[in-house]
Amino acid sequence: MSETFRTPIHSWLEDDRPREKLTRKGPSALSDAELIAILINIGTKELSAVDLAQEILNKVNGSLIELSRLSVKELMRFKGIGDAKAITIAAALELGKRRRSSEILDRKTIKSSQDAFEILQQNLADLNEEKFCVILLNRANRVLSVEMVSTGGFAGTVVDPKKIFKIALDAKASSIILGHNHPSGMVKPSEADNKLTRKLKEAGTFLDLPVLDHIIVGDENFFSYADEGLIG
Repeated sequence: MSETFRTPIHSWLEDDRPREKLTRKGPSALSDAELIAILINIGTKELSAVDLAQEILNKVNGSLIELSRLSVKELMRFKGIGDAKAITIAAALELGKRRRSSEILDRKTIKSSQDAFEILQQNLADLNEEKFCVILLNRANRVLSVEMVSTGGFAGTVVDPKKIFKIALDAKASSIILGHNHPSGMVKPSEADNKLTRKLKEAGTFLDLPVLDHIIVGDENFFSYADEGLIG
């Protein structure tokens, strides 16, 4: 198989060429490298498009999550990836995230911390900076909207409680769920997280706008204050 990848794609058997393979067997039959190769279209003199795609994946340990974190400039550091190819890869990964987000938001009713995490993950996962979101809910725990409240750096972000509750009151929300990410991927709350959660919980009680949970988002995992009994 490795020797096959050294030859130009046009000389492969038709069923082994990514585009023809997708047409005949559907996209699910292709490897990640083959799908990325379709986006790249053309490799270099030394590498086929599939070789080049595999080289990119190897640099991110085969993780599409890590790949989605690369900026256009970082993608362009790979030999054979110009701005057009880098933009195409970034756009395709973003579309994938938005498709998943649309599917999740179609369900809309929050019944558990897992439901909240899946919604927040679309806004907060795979980021190199910390962001803070709020999910606005009606009385039936159906999602009214997901609002981005603040963006910071790798170490943290500044959150203004007045802004959170103004957004919620303007939307006539009945309750809210807080959410922010840890770019490190570690979801253990910091003391600053605990202090902010207590402050917002108290403010929500005073305004009759309950804070139901605070979710800390990692890559594929999360921490729920409600599940841990820390927001009751």
